[in-house]
Amino acid sequence: MTSANRLQAALDLMGDLDRVARPADAVVSAWFRARRKMDDRDRGALLERLNAILRHRARLGWWLERHGRPDTPRNRLLAWLSLGEGQPPEQIRRQFSGAKFAPAPLTAQEDTLLTKLRGSTMVHPAMSQEVRLECPDWAAEPLHRRFGDSFEAEMAALLTPPTLDLRVNTLKADRAEVLRALEAQDLQPEPSGLAPQGIRLRTRLSLARLEPLKSGAVEIQDEGSQLVAMLVEAGPGDRVVDFCAGAGGKTLAIAAQMENKGRIIACDVNEGRLKRASERFRKAGVHNAETRLLTSETDRWVKRHKGSFDRVLVDAPCSGTGTWRRNPDARWRAPEEQGLDSLIALQARILSSAARLVKPGGRLVYATCSLLPEENEAQVDAFLAAHPDFRILPLSEAAPGIASAHPVHLSLTPARHDTDGFFAAILLREAADPAQA
Repeated sequence: MTSANRLQAALDLMGDLDRVARPADAVVSAWFRARRKMDDRDRGALLERLNAILRHRARLGWWLERHGRPDTPRNRLLAWLSLGEGQPPEQIRRQFSGAKFAPAPLTAQEDTLLTKLRGSTMVHPAMSQEVRLECPDWAAEPLHRRFGDSFEAEMAALLTPPTLDLRVNTLKADRAEVLRALEAQDLQPEPSGLAPQGIRLRTRLSLARLEPLKSGAVEIQDEGSQLVAMLVEAGPGDRVVDFCAGAGGKTLAIAAQMENKGRIIACDVNEGRLKRASERFRKAGVHNAETRLLTSETDRWVKRHKGSFDRVLVDAPCSGTGTWRRNPDARWRAPEEQGLDSLIALQARILSSAARLVKPGGRLVYATCSLLPEENEAQVDAFLAAHPDFRILPLSEAAPGIASAHPVHLSLTPARHDTDGFFAAILLREAADPAQA
């Protein structure tokens, strides 16, 4: 593709993202599936440009508003080419030529916009801190409260491109073996600093080049997510529930801990996600996992299996603030349709219901990919107040080698740990219910 063709492709995809009320990764995947013949290099360049524009959405919008222009995909792309890529107006005009598969020629207003933007940089002294750091209004107050003096550093880290982390599937390979295979491909792999089966790749590449990924020897999984699964500490022969399993990433990690022995049930309310999870289980050689479709967090299946499981993981639906590096569009989608308060209430219901599955002496792990205290520490405190038969297992006892941002729970942030933002609390059910003693 020529540079002009790539710009038109970017406009087409940006238009879809604005029109479709779905997460960007789902829209992008569908867009590429309809264009399977696109070259990997063009695909990579398009994704890199698109993600850069998404990471600069507030600043680009600020500049467009300053110059009285609507925030449309075409104006946004023009502003990015000028401010983000530093292209001069004459270079942009040549690409907006109106030729076949190229963007339509610039209008007089668009040409004037480029003239006004020439010589400017992305950041302007008149921008608010929230605009400069791409922090949406709904999250600004709790994030300021969460990070205090570290707010700027943490928000800046959330604007950096994410790392590519892999988890070695120990049912099929070991980390040393996979590291050697990746080194042979000149991919410069590094053992993860925190996760014992993690590998980090600094090299940008098409995933089609990852042979261990095709064979199921590795899974793509952020190092922080790997640590959450590790805290479940499931062993061979255990009975385990992954209560909000989604497409099964943590289920796969837990099944490997269990050495394919025992039983792990991946539960979710979304049938499509569970179908993808089943496909991943087969590819990874996992035989001890099964899926269970729930009607809600209070499905009758939960009551029927009360007190039956050694380990229960609740990776609760959340605001996703910890994943903004990976999903830059998520910051502009307020959590859930009913807002943050509704989401927090849902988390509480899910945690309370899933806790019924834990047998006396068993372990409940509550996790989110959120950085907001309301979804994390406050949620755990409220649960413990309502469930005196549970107590905290401090991270320092469960995993003393992990340097957490919280003294008791797992708390990972992009600035401190170079992972996505994750929270996890380990809750133990007393061997005997004090109320019945």
